[in-house]
Amino acid sequence: MKKNALLDAAEALLSEQGTQALTLTAVADRAGVSKGGLLYHFPTKEALVKGLVARVIEEFDALVAEHEDGAPGSYSRAYVEATFEILTGEARAHRRWSAIMAAATDPELAAPLNEAMTRWHGRAPDEDPDPVTGVIVRLAAEGLWEVLSHTPELYGTARLDALKQRLLALTRG
Repeated sequence: MKKNALLDAAEALLSEQGTQALTLTAVADRAGVSKGGLLYHFPTKEALVKGLVARVIEEFDALVAEHEDGAPGSYSRAYVEATFEILTGEARAHRRWSAIMAAATDPELAAPLNEAMTRWHGRAPDEDPDPVTGVIVRLAAEGLWEVLSHTPELYGTARLDALKQRLLALTRG
């Protein structure tokens, strides 16, 4: 069994049933593996939560890097592209929400996500043609992510695309 399949099972449990459902036994059952199979990859619940958080951070960092081209406003555009890729992809918005929910019970588990947020939103504002607009665009993407984490059916494909195009246009000054 691969780690990602175990993390997927944990995310599904969190998304469907909340933090009380996140037990090693429940994750193993959901993933269709023995508890020993799960423990091989994640020996504790804390290790599992750390895995959820690390995957969210790594995935978002990779997507931003993939879309960034160094031009003015590039980071904010990459941030929007990465956000919408996740929001409209298979993983949807529940991935980060699940990691946040699981990590919220322990400040130590939440620390890597808090550090990533500081890094994601702490980039030099002079990278954008209009630094305030760049911050607004990234915060709007965050807000949309939060809303869709709880109500994924709220916006249809056409409306999401319109929102994305408007946010991208704002990054061009």
